[in-house]
Amino acid sequence: MLSKMDDYPIHQISDVVRHVATSDRNFYDRYYFNMHCGNEDIFVVIGMGQYPTLGVQDGFVLVRYGDEHEVVRASQVIEDRADIAVGPLRIEVLEGLQKLRIVLEKNDSGIEMDVIWEGEHYPFLEPRHYIRKQGRVLFDTMRFAQMGRWKGRLSVRGTHYEITPDRWLGSRDRSWGIRPVGEAEPQGIHTGTPSMEGMWNYFPVLFEDYALLYIVNENNDGTRTNEEAMRVWKDPKREPEWLGKPVHDHVFDHAAPLKARIREGVVRFPDAPGGPLELRGTPHLQTYLTIGTGYGFEHDWRHGMFQGKDPVTQHVTYKASDEDKMWGLIETPATFTLGNDKGAGMMEFAFFSDFDKYTKA
Repeated sequence: MLSKMDDYPIHQISDVVRHVATSDRNFYDRYYFNMHCGNEDIFVVIGMGQYPTLGVQDGFVLVRYGDEHEVVRASQVIEDRADIAVGPLRIEVLEGLQKLRIVLEKNDSGIEMDVIWEGEHYPFLEPRHYIRKQGRVLFDTMRFAQMGRWKGRLSVRGTHYEITPDRWLGSRDRSWGIRPVGEAEPQGIHTGTPSMEGMWNYFPVLFEDYALLYIVNENNDGTRTNEEAMRVWKDPKREPEWLGKPVHDHVFDHAAPLKARIREGVVRFPDAPGGPLELRGTPHLQTYLTIGTGYGFEHDWRHGMFQGKDPVTQHVTYKASDEDKMWGLIETPATFTLGNDKGAGMMEFAFFSDFDKYTKA
């Protein structure tokens, strides 16, 4: 099972690159991008992952515009891990950690794109996310994050968008490690207990001179399995700046688990260098990342799920206003203020179990 990557000095174990160090079925290696113009016109999310111990590679493009929620998704058996392509979707690394190209070729959905991402700052390696329950490691992941800008073209059912870096921005991440993927497993002693609990928050924001990266996974009792609050300067000579322990005080229109509608994201940094800071985010186009993309719990399409020996490409459509179907991990492009600074980025929310501060009736 030699691949093109085996010709590079990147091996971590005494085996070919196709094989990873663990036989855990839940090992994954994934790309994530979002693209928007900072308002309520359109929001695009792109993802691609490899699942070496499941033998699967899959990807998706989600487009939210108006009341439409459309997903192009594809899956195939892994052949060469150096080939970051599946169906009509491919990713090209033009310059590692800085510039990548994403192409969605012509397909039955009427959605096509050819865009280039370029980072605005050096990627930031986030804290390791580790969760062990009843002796089993459920999460052991690493991720780096980066804000950047886009250029190229996007077509959605006859509407053509010129993607220019003065208007179109977004965030991306690369994550890898262990997290639940593939077909559902027997739950046994874990029945009734989610692998992640409480509330998940992730706000990547781009300002004129810096990016702000805020993360929290907080349980109902206030304990946190993951937390970060960093200012990452565009000037590579300036070290990233920790803003201290973040304190959230968000505002929702509907305080119901899994179906929260965001009115305003509010995060305070009382111990920030130079004095307290307050981040406020205004949402523009609420998007449901778990619907149709593989992030969710749909019985027929999850990340790493085997779809057959032959490559598969599908196009699925939903109405964002259909609240009976729309639930789970929520993302929305947003505009932000941090003191006198104005920026744009994304707010990401999920409630995996009880979280009385926001979800108690």
